[in-house]
Amino acid sequence: MDSLAEMKAEETVIIDLTAKSSIADAMIITSGRSNRHVSAIADKVMEELKAHGRTDLRIEGVPHCDWVLIDAGDVIVHVFRPEVRAFYNLEKLWGEDRPGERRVV
Repeated sequence: MDSLAEMKAEETVIIDLTAKSSIADAMIITSGRSNRHVSAIADKVMEELKAHGRTDLRIEGVPHCDWVLIDAGDVIVHVFRPEVRAFYNLEKLWGEDRPGERRVV
């Protein structure tokens, strides 16, 4: 979360998945203003996760940087450009308005 704030990621949302899915414990959804910003945010998150000993990381979407997914096992991070985020609307899919989810602006 500190890395996202430092990189000026926008409209960050944390969704608790523990009661919804076994794929992860939490999903973080955030936005960057452009492809370059999305790429920079994803790079910083990967760098920080590796610095904290995470080696089992998987990343997808880097060539285009419209939507980058970082799978860190128990946490999944989605970094979107705003229009791509609006199109896929993962917050609605995973039920942002349910108890347990919080917006971290």
